[in-house]
Amino acid sequence: MQCEYFSLEGLSQLMSTAGLIKSALNPNLELEGILLTMFDSRNNLAHQVSNEVKTHFGSKLFQTVIPRNIRLSEAPSHGKPILLYDIESKGAKSYLDVARELIERNYSLKQQPKSELNSLNI
Repeated sequence: MQCEYFSLEGLSQLMSTAGLIKSALNPNLELEGILLTMFDSRNNLAHQVSNEVKTHFGSKLFQTVIPRNIRLSEAPSHGKPILLYDIESKGAKSYLDVARELIERNYSLKQQPKSELNSLNI
């Protein structure tokens, strides 16, 4: 979610909708996590939004935060995903970090030998 005020409002509505879907259609529906995007560390509002989400969602909030980054904004206009447009950019590295975090959350370390994890570059 973008680190903006209206995004907090939208998240509230989304959680309400997810609750309705869970109770009526899919009792197994669960929140995987919340990813903060377009974070500008110079902006007080971004910090306030981040703190608010941490307070309400705790461990569901990904530790990785996607920064506001010009290369991320440019990539679509060149018809490329960020990993092909500029893999060395701060934004691309952040998306790789969140992918690693997601894998680590879902990949059972007890079931696989460490050597197999190394082949995944985790």
